Amino acid sequence: MKKLLCAVMVSLLSSAAWCDPIRIKDLVEFDGVRSNDLVGYGLVVGLNGTGDGLRNAPFTEEIMSNLLERLGVNVTGEQYQPKNVAAVFVTAALPPFARAGGQIDVTVSAIGDAKSLLGGTLIMTPLNGADGQIYAVAQGAIIAGGVSADGQAAKVVQGVPTAGMIPSGGRVEREVEFDFTQLDSMRLALRAPDFTTAERIEAAINAKMGSGSAEMLDAGTVLLQTKGRSPAHLVSRVENILVEPETKARVVVDQRSGTIVMGQDVRISRVAVAQGNLTLRIEETPVVSQPNPFAEGETILLPRTSVDIQNAPGTGLAEISGGTNLSEVVAGLNALGVAPHDMIDILKSINAAGALHAEFVVN
Repeated sequence: MKKLLCAVMVSLLSSAAWCDPIRIKDLVEFDGVRSNDLVGYGLVVGLNGTGDGLRNAPFTEEIMSNLLERLGVNVTGEQYQPKNVAAVFVTAALPPFARAGGQIDVTVSAIGDAKSLLGGTLIMTPLNGADGQIYAVAQGAIIAGGVSADGQAAKVVQGVPTAGMIPSGGRVEREVEFDFTQLDSMRLALRAPDFTTAERIEAAINAKMGSGSAEMLDAGTVLLQTKGRSPAHLVSRVENILVEPETKARVVVDQRSGTIVMGQDVRISRVAVAQGNLTLRIEETPVVSQPNPFAEGETILLPRTSVDIQNAPGTGLAEISGGTNLSEVVAGLNALGVAPHDMIDILKSINAAGALHAEFVVN
């Protein structure tokens, strides 16, 4: 694992010692060109006995009754408890410039105690925007990504069978009012704000489109002037301009998986590190004490505890020279001969000592 970590980091460095030019469309978001979130509340039918229990989810019975009433079926006062229906939330994203009649993907998630949505069909569900207006309607067969099986004494669940999606299951019914052609200027919002990257975007646009076409406002915003030109044609030309982005020196670690990712600009000052492991093991082995046959008394449980402390051999004191590039930093850390999880602790300590010259992010 340690050799693999080192090899992966060094190979990444050798393959991309310098960041290749990136299209502006992959670095920024254009003002006004964004999606809108939609949400709805609906009913899934056709489940094989894996739906909501109506006693625990009364809202399922309510929406089912309302649906049947709208279809002309009178169920007032009837006692019915089907297990093949489930109440769900339906979510979707309305893409920019979506037109009436277009289709979008929708996600379906159970909100009751349904065990699975496999094989279910979503009944026509209106999807509302943040303003309360209906922008799309969803309906169709659900594709769930999990499996659930249970018996009287065992249960097996793989994946999440209570959530799924319907590809192209939503149809746009209302368009978002936005006149893109009337924009006199447009803001480009950087996904990773950086003054150097913003300045390079400004220079690249002015060199390609003419002086004064772009102006950097701050680390995360560049103002693009249309100057009477068609905004759509202007954006199509600007978004394909190549720019070499600048990134901060950053170390990102994930303690759960033991993943460590370092940027190529990470530097570590000259520092000495010692690392060792202390293992504490406590075992409980209770003993049952019973009275002799035909003797008075009761059976009791006597506790028995064993404690063992082991101090595993440490790596000693190792010195990490001031790293001038990523390969030297990785080589210095791997010289300690520790696992990735222990390396995360070492990086934390190096950062606390002020010897790690990079942003340290822990997930």
